[in-house]
Amino acid sequence: MDPIQRSSLDVTRRHFLRDCGVGVGKMALAGLLAEELCAQPPGTYVDPLAPRPPHFPGKAKAVIHLFMAGAPSHLELFDFKPALSEMDGKPLPASVTEGQRLAFIRSDAAVMGPQFKFARHGQSGMEISEALPYLSKIVDDICLVRSCHTDQFNHAPAQTFFQTGFAVPGRPSFGSWVTYGLGCVTRDLPAFVVLSTGSGISGGSGLWSSGFLPSIYTGVRFRNQGDPILNVTNPAGVDATLQRDTIDLVSDLSRKRLEETGDAEISTRLANYEMAFRMQTSAPELMDLSGESKETLDLYGCDPAVPSFARACLLARRMIERGVRFVNIFHEGWDAHSDVVGNHRGNCKTTDQASAALIIDLKNRGLLDETLVVWGGEFGRTPMVESNAALGRSRGRDHHPKAYSMWMAGGGIRAGWTHGTTDELGYNIVQDPVHVHDIQATLLHCLGFDHERLTYRAQGRDYRLTDVHGHVVQSILA
Repeated sequence: MDPIQRSSLDVTRRHFLRDCGVGVGKMALAGLLAEELCAQPPGTYVDPLAPRPPHFPGKAKAVIHLFMAGAPSHLELFDFKPALSEMDGKPLPASVTEGQRLAFIRSDAAVMGPQFKFARHGQSGMEISEALPYLSKIVDDICLVRSCHTDQFNHAPAQTFFQTGFAVPGRPSFGSWVTYGLGCVTRDLPAFVVLSTGSGISGGSGLWSSGFLPSIYTGVRFRNQGDPILNVTNPAGVDATLQRDTIDLVSDLSRKRLEETGDAEISTRLANYEMAFRMQTSAPELMDLSGESKETLDLYGCDPAVPSFARACLLARRMIERGVRFVNIFHEGWDAHSDVVGNHRGNCKTTDQASAALIIDLKNRGLLDETLVVWGGEFGRTPMVESNAALGRSRGRDHHPKAYSMWMAGGGIRAGWTHGTTDELGYNIVQDPVHVHDIQATLLHCLGFDHERLTYRAQGRDYRLTDVHGHVVQSILA
């Protein structure tokens, strides 16, 4: 290729925006990059994960999100409806189901009563299912929200909607927004870590993607076995000195390219190379649970050698201690279209002890006040039974976006409090509805953010996690 042609191809729109002398370049860069990056001359390396202050002092500094993918049934776990037992086997009134989209059943399907017993616990008298014996012991430390609702009634869109504020993949995830807004206080581990247990995630990797934010804010998924991240261990013949020299060489070349192009993604690569080098020591140390006491392991019900939800929760606590900003644990398998009793009994056995232990452990270590813990799925389940001989389904429940429950704890959330009410059938919300965007706005508030001001300009407009919706739910704040 002719050198002149090659040179002309190297001149990109970024060069024009950077080099033109009429001020347009600076304005365009202000729209393309975060405000913090724009304070530096074009081509200057700025650490994209440097700690940054929020809009106001937030009570929470980190988040552990226990996402129960597949949608637990609020009617079996959190929202006792004795009227359903009285109607068992009968159809709901047509007026109740009018206009409701259902995934797999007809609106005139028969009612199925609650499948577990409920009792009140703690000083708060919070009503919890017998399927959650460990959670029932810490109800005075949690806030139970019984009036959640969403716009989506299928798994992948609903999971994507909860995590990104939009039903179609491509927007930044909650964890990405948090790390974009706050940066990170550790340089030895990723700011945003993803763990998963169970049978698969309908929403896929879009649930922890950075979307149009710089890719440094993407969640880093840790594996359940072996090295937490592939290739974190050096191959034979490569020692620490050679690795360091290689990283330095790549960094020097990348910085020269950054000076020429001003490409923010080069800053991401620089940060990731350095992070990868440090993680060769920090990641194995993090995953080694041999230093945890037997008392702690027993509290979580954790066998250090076996990948499990309990192990993931214990690792999440260790990450928060080491400065990780956001930990997302996806536990899949709650989609009880058949045998809701067996499904929920099994999933509760897997998750209940460790979820409660996480709250106890954080509290004992003085970390709960600054760590926001969130537990819940993408929607609820119908009061009507799902039975389909052709699909081999019986005694299950269908998807229900109009009402469901979740709980939160720590980090500015009111403890021992139950918020919101559904009707006697658990079908519609009758008091204090909380939309998904309201949940997002409230959690951001706990972290010190005005959800309307935490924005990023992409494709010609400012975007935010809550899109153009959302209100902070003041009554669930401490």
